[in-house]
Amino acid sequence: MSLKQLGRYIITGTLGRGAMGVVYQAHDPLIERTVAIKTVSCAGLSRDEAEDFELRFNREAKSAGRLNHPNIVTIHDIGRSDDLSYIAMEFLVGRSLRDILDSGQVLPVDRIAAIAAQIADGLAFAHDKEVVHRDIKPANIMVLDSETVKITDFGVALLPSGSHTMAGTAFGSPKYMSPEQVTGQKADGRSDIFSLGAVLYEMLAGRPPFAGDDINAILYQVLNGAPPLPSSYNPDLPPGFDRVVARAMAKNPDKRYQNAAEMAADLRK
Repeated sequence: MSLKQLGRYIITGTLGRGAMGVVYQAHDPLIERTVAIKTVSCAGLSRDEAEDFELRFNREAKSAGRLNHPNIVTIHDIGRSDDLSYIAMEFLVGRSLRDILDSGQVLPVDRIAAIAAQIADGLAFAHDKEVVHRDIKPANIMVLDSETVKITDFGVALLPSGSHTMAGTAFGSPKYMSPEQVTGQKADGRSDIFSLGAVLYEMLAGRPPFAGDDINAILYQVLNGAPPLPSSYNPDLPPGFDRVVARAMAKNPDKRYQNAAEMAADLRK
């Protein structure tokens, strides 16, 4: 039987499916607006696994819920219905950056710079609030029909109050993880900058900076590999892009941009 309602929200459609749950389109009758409902079901997990996953799910809501910024998805509500936890969030009309890249669409360089700068703006705001995303990747970036860019999915975000429990644990997506995340060191805002650099690289070069036959091979490249400059794949790129990418993706965090606002400013030059 299909799901009809979660809390007060009336389910009107399905937006996507993940390993642990479904994202629905829904109607909020209280204030007459369309929302996206992200759910997670812990059915089939052990008690410890379920508690850990629900903790991360709730962390996403608490992290993003405190971030009111044009380039970060707005969280409206969090709740639980039977064995489903859910987050009600802003309904976004557009496509993920992952979908855009997979479609083969070639973005003009000024659009690439604008997308990356908006991501950097959102990260700068989050970092100022001491929230680290830790999983910046094309699938977690929404490009709206209005051309506004939104960061989504703060499920592995690092809150200040939780830093002692998260330090030494690697989260993220292998192709976009920073070296310090791979080695299980504590991640800060400069880790997000590295990941944004990897996303920018893929937009410019048409391929991710790190590749391999399996996860271990990819992680080895993250730690040790020096990918060719984006201009080697796209010789028409203005030279400034190579410099921005190289600085954002420095292996040593001290040699990267030290804040995302600085990276955004360079992208806008």
